[in-house]
Amino acid sequence: MVFLHQNGAAVILVALTILVQCAGMTALIHWIKAQFPNGIHRLGLFHSFLLVVRFTSLLVCLHMVEILLWAAVYRVRLLASWEAAFYFSAADYSTVGAGDLLLPPTWRLLGPVESLTGMLMCGLSASFVFAIVTRLIAMEDPGLSELGAGAPPSASERGEDHAVALRPEKQDSRVAIVAHAAGKVTRTA
Repeated sequence: MVFLHQNGAAVILVALTILVQCAGMTALIHWIKAQFPNGIHRLGLFHSFLLVVRFTSLLVCLHMVEILLWAAVYRVRLLASWEAAFYFSAADYSTVGAGDLLLPPTWRLLGPVESLTGMLMCGLSASFVFAIVTRLIAMEDPGLSELGAGAPPSASERGEDHAVALRPEKQDSRVAIVAHAAGKVTRTA
């Protein structure tokens, strides 16, 4: 019975953490849309810097709310003080682990579950920041965001029709790219 109670608490905490993360990220998307109703076109270095700092700061605050959610359960059910509950929760959420505090044996599964959940939520936040930075770079210099950034222009980009070129990554004489006059690229073997 204790196992079911413990697993039920873990499932509820994970679900609440995911809901808080998704709601927070949705709110951040709407915040960016409200701050920049015309889009984030050519903000410049300083304004791009400020946007990333504000966005990242808000994500850190979101993670603090999630840590407090877990800490509240630890405080109410398992640990004697808010300081200990917050410390334990922050250490587990960040996957550092709190070696000096231990949960009762019947509740010790919550620590690893919080670590896994925290790692996934931090991964979501990191990918979110990456998407914003990628978008800022694409707006500032579209050439940097393309897959072939830094590569010399292709024959079709130079306006040369019917050019045949070997793919540099293949270095195989059997694979050639033929650029047609219509701009359609086909492969021939």
